[in-house]
Amino acid sequence: MPDGVVLAGGRSTRFGETDKATADLGGTPMIRRVGDRLEGATDRLVVNCRADQTAAIKAAFEGYSNPLVVAEDPDPDEGPMAGIRTGLRDTESEYAFVAACDMPFVEPALVAHLFERAHGYDAAVPRVGDGWFQPTHAVYRTESMVEACERALAAGERKVIAPLEYLEYVVIGESEVLEYALLKTFENLNTREEFEEALKRLE
Repeated sequence: MPDGVVLAGGRSTRFGETDKATADLGGTPMIRRVGDRLEGATDRLVVNCRADQTAAIKAAFEGYSNPLVVAEDPDPDEGPMAGIRTGLRDTESEYAFVAACDMPFVEPALVAHLFERAHGYDAAVPRVGDGWFQPTHAVYRTESMVEACERALAAGERKVIAPLEYLEYVVIGESEVLEYALLKTFENLNTREEFEEALKRLE
């Protein structure tokens, strides 16, 4: 199986003083919950983060069954697109699944399907709801996406969907997604309120 990449380098400004990535969610750091969900869908996990997060993230993954690599941002605070580029540079597989660290309901069955659908393309990207792409819940051909991120960053783009302009990708529509997962797989927890609500559903 291929690699997974989890993005954790954001500052979590809406979450408060603590680091959202390693915040306790029902007795487990949130990023570890994401990693645990990906454990059976990937062989190896790469976590992109800032240097000051590394120790806490390694502690969060103590005892994790798959190999773990921490890919530190060379220049922090450049946004999720730069984080994707940094994380993918440390992968070893042709394709990799990218997720945000605040998606504790990520569905492994959908991840496996995205890997299947990405074959022959540069990416498989879900598009649900009112046409919203889910670029931090998608599978990318590693080399192609690294190059696309570099081109987008060089062009001054900051939006995480910008690299898609340079990729040949397949769109996974909502009806296809629902064959493998509930839409909560895309849910990300940005605030304390969302965090507390998710905790109720995990109990």
